[in-house]
Amino acid sequence: MEPVEGEETVIRPVLPSIVDPGILTDDTIIRERRPFADVPAEALRELQEPPALVEPPSGWVEPPRTATPPPRPPAPVVETFHRFRINTHEPVSLDTPALVGRKPVAPRISTGKPPRLVRVSSPLHEVSSTHLELRQHGNSVVVTDLKSTNGTLVTIPGATTQKLRQGESVVVSSGTLVDIGDGNILEILPVPRIVSSNP
Repeated sequence: MEPVEGEETVIRPVLPSIVDPGILTDDTIIRERRPFADVPAEALRELQEPPALVEPPSGWVEPPRTATPPPRPPAPVVETFHRFRINTHEPVSLDTPALVGRKPVAPRISTGKPPRLVRVSSPLHEVSSTHLELRQHGNSVVVTDLKSTNGTLVTIPGATTQKLRQGESVVVSSGTLVDIGDGNILEILPVPRIVSSNP
């Protein structure tokens, strides 16, 4: 049958079991496409329905949902600096060098972190304006007399008290007492293990 002009056609391969090869000389059949008018109404409804949702295969089990882990607590901040205390005042950290005196003044030229100025009371003026420097060096603390007028007395645990000469330095340990006059005694405190937590 010759196709009518304007009609759609379908080209399908020949199935040897239903077509006599002696009748056809080609390996395909050309036949007219059925118009929608000839398609049953049920078939048309099935074509217009939306596709079904994809179902999981039989026997498939949804894996358990893992809950979001709670946030980790902040890591503690481990302090690595010694501190010192003057009499009963709050401890001062040696995270930066400290200059102690009646009216301490930072040097005009300095390297590294700027020093912390620690002012003490000295009614009799036994304490010089900038009397002493405390600086942490590694795990030790270095006490330096800054050419004070009345000197500095240092008592290291287990040792006798020594008086520093002007400009002299000494390495001290925790528990050392430093007397700079007028009743101002500095105590070198040990390094605290944990001081706070991160915000």
